[in-house]
Amino acid sequence: MLEGLCYGLQNALDLRNLLAVGIGCFVGTIVGVLPGIGPTGTMALLLPLTFALGPTAGMIMLAGIWYGAQYGGSTTSILVNVPGEAASVVTCLDGHQMARKGKAGAALAVAAIGSFVAGTIGVLGLTLFAPPLANAALDFGPPEFFWIGLLGLLLLSNLSGKSTVKALLMATLGVMLATVGMDPISGRPRFSMGSSSLFGGFEFVPVTMGLFGVAEILSSCAERLESWEVLKVRFRDLYPNREDLRRSLAPMLRGGVVGFLVGLIPGPAAVMSSFVSYAVERKISRHPEEFGRGAIEGVAGPESANNAATAGGLVPLLALGLPFAPPTAVLLGGLMIHGVVPGPLLIQEHPELFWGVIASMYIGNTILLILNLPLVGVFASITRLRPAIVLPVVLALCVIGAYGVNNSMYDVWVMLVFGILGFFMRRFEFEPAPVVLGLVLGRMLENSLRQSMVIMEGNIWGFWSRPLSATLIILAILALLVPLIIRLSAYRKRRIA
Repeated sequence: MLEGLCYGLQNALDLRNLLAVGIGCFVGTIVGVLPGIGPTGTMALLLPLTFALGPTAGMIMLAGIWYGAQYGGSTTSILVNVPGEAASVVTCLDGHQMARKGKAGAALAVAAIGSFVAGTIGVLGLTLFAPPLANAALDFGPPEFFWIGLLGLLLLSNLSGKSTVKALLMATLGVMLATVGMDPISGRPRFSMGSSSLFGGFEFVPVTMGLFGVAEILSSCAERLESWEVLKVRFRDLYPNREDLRRSLAPMLRGGVVGFLVGLIPGPAAVMSSFVSYAVERKISRHPEEFGRGAIEGVAGPESANNAATAGGLVPLLALGLPFAPPTAVLLGGLMIHGVVPGPLLIQEHPELFWGVIASMYIGNTILLILNLPLVGVFASITRLRPAIVLPVVLALCVIGAYGVNNSMYDVWVMLVFGILGFFMRRFEFEPAPVVLGLVLGRMLENSLRQSMVIMEGNIWGFWSRPLSATLIILAILALLVPLIIRLSAYRKRRIA
């Protein structure tokens, strides 16, 4: 392994490969900052460039775009409450609250440092455990995916720490929205109300931008301009102090481990890992009431997790040739174009590519840290601008991002409708994050359930015949009952008192 890593570093330090990792990291950061573009589409657009670069440099560049986007995605989430990348939705909850308190610089710096720490953990895990962990991930079939999705909804829907009932209602709404569009098995349109525009369902980007970005703009406009204070941030406040770093270190490490493990599971790993990390941090925190109001752990954990998930997602691709996430599907396409077949023989047949990509990720994470930390002051200065200047720019970015998904005004109207819905949700204290989670997991839940029913020939008790599935069922039941028992116990104690 050490020989392979040294060989990879030798290849990664080649001038062409260094240039490729630099371009990938820079483009990925820009893609992460600009809402709506996304790393998958950017990687697909730049796929023809790999013909000139060659397979190793081409894969290094595409991988750099993927994990670089996780760095940049936190910027707009923290500054203007618009997720630059899907995996940065959770960062809005506490990151933007920190910005409103004049700690935007600290939040941005912790996000960059956490991404570096977790990225290093993820790449180390990729180096050590690629083949065995990929084999373990193959043990999961449609029944396991269904119960993982349901367990995730039950555990992660209540992200804000407020009403559990409201959170589950919002998660259910998200799952319902995911059923709009073409039936994945019969191919018939559902809930389209006769509109061909709804055949494709609701895209993730317009819905997220509406619930977070447009809703934030409407909420800001509903307040009196006199109530806005232009933040005056001193230079020494731009970076985290010793207390911020102390509170962030453990969440960074936990986020790195969580993100890498979640990255091994098929599906939107970067998004899921950030939700999981946030839920873990709020659960084990000594001050859970701070979450949703500007807890730095709520930034450090999720931002670390989504970066580590990219390394976890590369494990099944490089070791078994299986793309478990959309960006890895683009990477697989790039490899196939060059006649490289990923899988168990990749290390023997193309060691320069396998170890070169892994070694370039060590270099890339260092480049991203050097690239992002000096820009903290530049980005944080946005918080000193008046809302009359910032809000129109944010709205323009949202419109461009929504339109760019399918080059259609339909997505812009979807964004505006969900923006109005998000505005009223805030008024009545309904959190938008569970809606996003339900939308992400809804299609996975439906497809996995229907595939499971086909496999088990309609016998619902077949879920118990699989050990992994049965274990997940028990965990889901506990996730539903334990909070109820705790609430009943607390209510009984109050009555006795």
